[in-house]
Amino acid sequence: MKRRQFLTGAGVGVAATALAAPAIAQSTPEIKWRLASSFPKSLDTLFISSEVFAKAVAEMTDNKFQIQSFAAGEIVPGLQALDATSNGTVEMCHTACYYYLGKDPTFALITGMPFGLNARMEDAWFTHGGGNDMANDFLKKFNIIGMPAGNTNAQMGGWYRKEIKEVADLNGLKFRVGGFAGRILQKLGVVPQQTAGGDIYPALEKGTIDAVEWVGPADDEKLGLYKVAKYYYYPAWWEGASALHNLINIEKWNALPKAYQAVLRSASAMQNDWLASRYDALNPAALKRLVALGAVLRPFPQPVMDACYKAANEVYAEVCAQNADFKKIYDSVAAYRADQYLWWQVAEYSFDTFQIRARSRG
Repeated sequence: MKRRQFLTGAGVGVAATALAAPAIAQSTPEIKWRLASSFPKSLDTLFISSEVFAKAVAEMTDNKFQIQSFAAGEIVPGLQALDATSNGTVEMCHTACYYYLGKDPTFALITGMPFGLNARMEDAWFTHGGGNDMANDFLKKFNIIGMPAGNTNAQMGGWYRKEIKEVADLNGLKFRVGGFAGRILQKLGVVPQQTAGGDIYPALEKGTIDAVEWVGPADDEKLGLYKVAKYYYYPAWWEGASALHNLINIEKWNALPKAYQAVLRSASAMQNDWLASRYDALNPAALKRLVALGAVLRPFPQPVMDACYKAANEVYAEVCAQNADFKKIYDSVAAYRADQYLWWQVAEYSFDTFQIRARSRG
């Protein structure tokens, strides 16, 4: 009797196992995606982060989910990565949303708001301040879903052929500067220029442009800009943080097993940490080398910072009055900024200030 019950039970177990195996197989299918990066391989920190991401996805799925990264221009030009993802030419891309503010200025706020949050605050806003939800509510209008995948942290204010001593020095300045900063600087007489990365050096050398902002020491060094514009200004008030995103076609995302969606979130979070920390690791030594090669560090004069801050708030008011999506995200970031800087003033800033002074005293 007991032996019969045992055999019957064993048979049920075998049958259950046989039924379960296909279900498990179906939940981990073999998938191959293409990722279009907005960055060339020469910007190795930015481009390699996508390869770090793809490697993590493969390892977490026992190589069943494979993503191949393509540099800017290999499938589509870097500034068309979002369009290629939206229309399904590729499944996903790695890019900076502010490249697409021509479609809607709200894109700029997803990357970073001039005079907005620093990188850590921005991560906190995305993760705990509702930023991810607000960003994706907006991005779904373009058939994509996004997740943070890196940050350049605070950037440098760029390379200038002449010193910026007062606000009047900005008037007529032909400045290679993109995004929302260009719109703000126009109020102060700056003439924003759109110049491709490969054309920046010759344009600056010939005087076609007077100044250029790029990223920071680690990337700026590769372009050799110190050879033709010695004044290196800081900070880039327009990019106190600059979030990069993995953007995924919504239909492709929805077709994934939940486990694979979780893998993409986890790998993107890993990429986010890797890229930000990589810049922190590389920039100090690169800055020392640039100064040794002749770069002259200059902070923007306080009157210039104040004038830019005033112009930025004027532009925000204008755009908020015209664009509900922009206003929703702007209001959220501005409120978050107020609370964050209250805390930083008490703890982070006071600690950092002491450390900086202690370093200067030796």
